[in-house]
Order: sequence, then structure tokens, then C-alpha cells
Amino acid sequence: MKQRKQHGAIFKGKVALAAVKEEKTASELASLFEIHPTLVNKWRKELEEKVSNLFEDGRKKAETGNEEATEALYQQIGKLTVENAFLKKACKQLGLKYEKD
Repeated sequence: MKQRKQHGAIFKGKVALAAVKEEKTASELASLFEIHPTLVNKWRKELEEKVSNLFEDGRKKAETGNEEATEALYQQIGKLTVENAFLKKACKQLGLKYEKD
């Protein structure tokens, strides 16, 4: 049984770019690159769908990550504030002296 050939990302990109240029038909490109014509169309469609992500502004993604981290830190601060207040009250009830740092 013959094993299927695995095509790398660079090869797929070359085929997809050639298909986008529309200088040759999908059948001509398939015979040129020795692949099935449906792969040419599949890779072209994939390139067209994903090309918009290539030029997105990375700063927007970083900002959303910061918001999540900030929210987690605020939750931790709230938890520590409650624990601190509880311990202050417990120290007073036990007659211990509470010292600030």
C-alpha cells in the first residue's frame, strides 16, 4: 500500500499563490506541481480565508490579554483584603497586637 505524500507549508503556499495569480488553471497547476486539482482549489481557498489574519494589529490581542490578567489580579487583591480584615479582627479578639509592615 502506497503511503500518502505529506506536503509542507511552503509548498502549499507556493501552489496557493500560483492559484491566486490566475495565470494558469487549477488543472495546469496540478500537473505542474504533481498534485490533484482539488488540492489546488482547497489551498487557494484556505489562503484567501486566512490572509486577513496576516495583517491584523497584534496590539489589540495584547490588550485583551492584559484585561484578563488585570481582572485576575483584582480578584486576588479582593481576596487578600478580606483575609486581612478577618485576621485583624481575630487579633483584636485574641488580644494580640496587630503590627503594620
